[in-house]
Amino acid sequence: MGQTAFFIPSLNLMGPGCLATAVDSIRGYGYRRALIVTDAVLARIGLAAKVADQLAGAGVRSTVFDGVHPNPTTANVEAGLALLRQDDCDCVISLGGGSPHDCAKGIALVAANGGTIRDYEGIDRSARPQLPLIAINTTAGTASEMTRFCIITDEARHVKMAIVDRHVTPILSVNDPELMLGKPAGLTAATGMDALTHAVEAYVSTAATPITDACALKAVELISTHLRTAVADGQNLAAREAMAYAQFLAGMAFNNASLGFVHAMAHQLGGYYDLPHGVCNAVLLPHVEEYNAPVAAARLKDVAKAMGVDVSGLDDAAGAKAAIAAIRSLSSDIGIPAGLAELGMKDEDVPVLAANAMKDACGLTNPRPADQSAIEAIFRAAA
Repeated sequence: MGQTAFFIPSLNLMGPGCLATAVDSIRGYGYRRALIVTDAVLARIGLAAKVADQLAGAGVRSTVFDGVHPNPTTANVEAGLALLRQDDCDCVISLGGGSPHDCAKGIALVAANGGTIRDYEGIDRSARPQLPLIAINTTAGTASEMTRFCIITDEARHVKMAIVDRHVTPILSVNDPELMLGKPAGLTAATGMDALTHAVEAYVSTAATPITDACALKAVELISTHLRTAVADGQNLAAREAMAYAQFLAGMAFNNASLGFVHAMAHQLGGYYDLPHGVCNAVLLPHVEEYNAPVAAARLKDVAKAMGVDVSGLDDAAGAKAAIAAIRSLSSDIGIPAGLAELGMKDEDVPVLAANAMKDACGLTNPRPADQSAIEAIFRAAA
């Protein structure tokens, strides 16, 4: 196994009502003016104003940047950075799901290191820690509130840049399930399947460790048990809290064991067609695991067991098939589209998507070795 490292924010608050505790922590850090990075929806429903008011009560002034797109772009980072500099902010607070968190990471990283966000594509390209970042999560899926991963769309190239840098890890993550209540069923389904993908890819990763394995399998168990309820009943606090823990555990797993072809391929679909990341992951996951099964059957059998499948009497190959069937069943039950064609993928774009996915995978993840033709075949099978 050799030497390993384990990355995680220094403080992580979990459970109903922990937002108030987070505000006290922010006051304790001594910051005086925060840039709140969020999206238009959370600004419109008043959640950003609520956080700003709580910060003001703690003596911290704030400015809201609500221009984050669902797939955050280089232009979003530049716009938020300009506002941060204009108002002389000394910290950044991200509010939302993966999109605001990733955009906030980009803003905070460039604020401390200079240049543009394109300069940091790749692994550990920055010289200094980013501006202090506090990540307040409102969805249960991406785990971006606690990871060293940052995904930004480069509009000029129509690709998602993967920035994997220890310096973008927030100093504080906040998972208050009360902030997750009432989220739309489609969003809950997509983010939940994103979390499942994180857990499965981390578990079959060549960089997995006993620590990441434990996190990944517990995440799979919680998601399989609670995601259907969270989708069907958006006000179910118990299901929301369980999913908050599940996505955090999955984040702990992939933040340290990394990911695989599902994410490498989903990044290209999202960057090329501006598609929801979690939905792309959900559609691709069973197809990629069919590709992985010949070399990861025993591990996929463990996944099946964690999903509640009775694997007694099954050999590894049958157990892997059972895991893939369970993943498909969960996706179907929560309304995930059946294939990429429904999302608008065109067959003529597959070679470009596959070539870009290979670059992503070879540079940043731990997939089973493959050539471009194999990735093209997976794209077409998932269509």
